Amino acid sequence: MAKTGPQRYPGANTSYWYGSKYVGAAMEVNVAVWHTTEGTTVPTYGDGAAAPTLTVLPDFPAKRLRWYQHFDIDQSARALVDRAGGITTNRNNACQIELVGTCDPATHQKWQAAGRQHIYWPAAPDWALAEVGKFVRWLHEQHGVPMRSTVTWRPYPSSYGVSAPQRLSAKAFNEYTGHLGHQHVPEGNDHGDPGSLNFARVLEHAKGGAPPKEEDDMPSNKEIAEAVWRTDDVIGIPAAWRGDSTNEFWTAQSVLINLGDRVRSVEAKLDKLLAALAADKK
Repeated sequence: MAKTGPQRYPGANTSYWYGSKYVGAAMEVNVAVWHTTEGTTVPTYGDGAAAPTLTVLPDFPAKRLRWYQHFDIDQSARALVDRAGGITTNRNNACQIELVGTCDPATHQKWQAAGRQHIYWPAAPDWALAEVGKFVRWLHEQHGVPMRSTVTWRPYPSSYGVSAPQRLSAKAFNEYTGHLGHQHVPEGNDHGDPGSLNFARVLEHAKGGAPPKEEDDMPSNKEIAEAVWRTDDVIGIPAAWRGDSTNEFWTAQSVLINLGDRVRSVEAKLDKLLAALAADKK
């Protein structure tokens, strides 16, 4: 099958090129399979023996992704289990992309504690999702891969295992076009990456959608009020405030209610004083 369209993603680095060592099969891609490396650097993939089509490395100071290409877009990659005699996986018109980082919440917490800079892809920053979206759009415009994803991106580790509920049947995988994850590929593939990647947001970027309502981390006034009202945290209360209460610690909700009662009491007393002053002037 002849390759059509541009075979290199613009700007991709080819210093980890394995397309000459592992020639593979020519194909016309109609699906993209997304992975996570579970590391923070570009892997060697066993000197290419298990390499994807591209690897995506975060550049945190520049808030961009750096792309490393290992095979032509229309050349079979090697990151999936592809058993002899079964359905084809690597050779099933699949462009494969490894996202450097993790989808495992336990790994994320460990790296955070160690101060190891990384992307936890289920909660990836919007700039990273926008960069992924650019590639999704390019793959659609240059190779016709549909800008859609009709699968469930299940969180890791519940996405792990050959029988995990989100994994496609052989027939469904053969017929699928668009974007999915390693967690959806059958035929002996048990990995659960890339977890609950926010691919809906990726597609919004790819299609030129609007940015999220809240671009920064500042909560709205409504969110602050709801958080204060619902919190179970307690506050130490001075004895003068407690009145008949024997509780030394109150919830924020109790404090607000008490303050409201005190304000209304002061207002009532003030109204009486003003009324008395007005009567004296007559």
